[in-house]
Amino acid sequence: MPKKKKKTEDKNPKKASKKRVTAASTKRKTAAPRRKSAGKAAAPMKKAARTKLKKTAPHGKPKKALRKTASSRIKSELRDGKTADAPVENGVAPKKAPAYDAAQIKILKGLEAVRRRPAMYVGSTDQRGLHHLLYEVVDNSIDEALAGECTTVDVVLRRDTTVTVTDNGRGIPVKRHPRARKSALQIVMTELHAGGKFDDKVYKVAGGLHGVGVSVVNALSEYCVVEVRRDGGVWRQEYERGKPKAPVKRVGRAKSTGTQTTFKPDSRIFETVEMDYDTVAHHLRELAFLNKGLKIKVLDERTGHEDVFQYKGGLKAFVEYLNRARTPVSRPVIVLEGERDHVVVEAGIQYHDGYNESIHTYANNINTTEGGTHLTGFRAALTNAINESAAKNKLIKDNGPSITGEDVREGLTAVLSVKLPSPQFEGQTKTKLGNSEMKGITQSVVYESLVDTFERRPAILRAIVNKAVVAAQAREAARKAKELTRRKTALESGSLPGKLADCSSRDPKECELFLVEGPSAGGSAKQGRDRAFQAILPLRGKILNVEKTRIDKMLQNEEICTIILALGTGIGAEEFNLSKLRYDKIILMTDADVDGAHIRTLLLTFFYRHYRQLIEGGHLYIAQPPLYGIRDGKEELYAYNDKELKEILKRFPAEKKPRIQRYKGLGEMNPEQLWKTTMDRERRTLVEVEIADAARADKMFTTLMGGAVEPRREFIESHAKEVKNLDI
Repeated sequence: MPKKKKKTEDKNPKKASKKRVTAASTKRKTAAPRRKSAGKAAAPMKKAARTKLKKTAPHGKPKKALRKTASSRIKSELRDGKTADAPVENGVAPKKAPAYDAAQIKILKGLEAVRRRPAMYVGSTDQRGLHHLLYEVVDNSIDEALAGECTTVDVVLRRDTTVTVTDNGRGIPVKRHPRARKSALQIVMTELHAGGKFDDKVYKVAGGLHGVGVSVVNALSEYCVVEVRRDGGVWRQEYERGKPKAPVKRVGRAKSTGTQTTFKPDSRIFETVEMDYDTVAHHLRELAFLNKGLKIKVLDERTGHEDVFQYKGGLKAFVEYLNRARTPVSRPVIVLEGERDHVVVEAGIQYHDGYNESIHTYANNINTTEGGTHLTGFRAALTNAINESAAKNKLIKDNGPSITGEDVREGLTAVLSVKLPSPQFEGQTKTKLGNSEMKGITQSVVYESLVDTFERRPAILRAIVNKAVVAAQAREAARKAKELTRRKTALESGSLPGKLADCSSRDPKECELFLVEGPSAGGSAKQGRDRAFQAILPLRGKILNVEKTRIDKMLQNEEICTIILALGTGIGAEEFNLSKLRYDKIILMTDADVDGAHIRTLLLTFFYRHYRQLIEGGHLYIAQPPLYGIRDGKEELYAYNDKELKEILKRFPAEKKPRIQRYKGLGEMNPEQLWKTTMDRERRTLVEVEIADAARADKMFTTLMGGAVEPRREFIESHAKEVKNLDI
């Protein structure tokens, strides 16, 4: 291991900017004091502002306290009822707070509020919020399909970052509104809470119920153009950042009907305006599954890539698609349909030989990623129907283990779709359904349909019950394994694993846990860390692939148990307690080579399958160590990719070639370098792990880490040209 360098303390450290620091220059100063351990002298940081994708925020400088004499005088005068003069510090009197009266109350008119607070309407201003613009426009076309008025939807991603959505629905009304005295098209595009979905006269079922969707898209676009084919003509209006450039005009004739919306996301609002084709295509594929027979076409003019999605099988085809990389144990897919009180409930169910449940829920075609009352009703119906049918057919022994909801959902892939007249979503992003009546309606429809299916197809019931019984036995074995692990741990090494180098702070909000690949890198990290708030847990080799392992076998793995004990939350639905999490950030720190990528994928699989709450709570991160070290005499620079390396090398004269080191492992960096590039909160880069699309994430983990070989081979072959930094 390289010898540890002396720490050089900068008397005036630069604050980290929003952009990532691509290179760090460190020149030695002989007068600088030696640091006992990197960062140890630094005071523990207050809760860091969590970033969505890249840079973590640095410490803020503490405000200077008022002089003691001035502070005492103010307190004395306030007690005596006097008005204290503003204290003077360093010859400068602090500014008085601005007056707060009626004149300070601001009224935001039109779409100004959307531009001031875009995250309130689209969730964020990163790529997720960017894609939400497209989804809002497409949802209007889907609502036309739900009304039986639309059969095709075309989406085009253009080279200039504009997006065009075209449908053959009825077209947005263009005539003069009787009360507003202007075109209905202009009202829909420029007024919040204006639309035809506030009752069930025009749309019996719809996803856009707040009347803000397409007007928000208009407000957050640099420009927007809408063309409507309706009433025998083509009507057009252009907008610039939400404001009409001219009245609605008739620009041609048309025999067909429909709406075409073209918009260019505003670069002043969004961090990026380049839409990701794979993300868009995946979302549109889901909509095609959910709307049987609807044809959705997507074209990327930037690459020429084109897909057409149309599925006559509906949810049955959706479940088969999700289970492509799995081995089903119940065939065919169980399709459930029913209607109660003008609410349509549909579900597709199939079990596979894996151990993880995958349930995807939708309300009026909106992906309710956080579930809601319809999911609660579905789970209750599934447990009751399987238990009662199994008991009726004597498929469970009297002395056998009792089957719980967790057991009957092991290895389950299900898609639940409900269509209701007046859905109540939580917020504009619509991630959770709140209608209380949906629990009973969904439970009733699913229960009756399942019981009927089991009576007609006893072989499917037998396969499901056998799997649930094995799951119950494994659950009991896992419980005993947990108890044994606790007893063994308490006797041998106390409450924490022995190889964990814990931090001194006991405030979880400021603590971090680094899961480090290998003992060598672990040793460097232990020496280079800030002991006040950074804990290090070295991992030996590759951990178990939990995608292929049931929990009782998983708990016999030493590395897995070590991670579970270090986190402190427990594991499993019965034990997990987020409030007991010992570290606010769990940071995966692996080598920048193929083995490191594999270990990182294994860890991500473990957290996704068993600690998904930590990901959803923003606690899981990936460290970004540099790929190259560039040295020229006493100066050291770091590059995180090939592009940055080229930029750094341009600084040097042609005749002067610096020494370049390619870091294949964290252990190649000494503690000082590791601290400076990867662990120092002031300069490091972290990537937060998020679940942007649950169905897509589930399919990806199953493809990469599951037992089926063919889907993995297809994935590798289709993405082979995208590989970078391949070590051979």
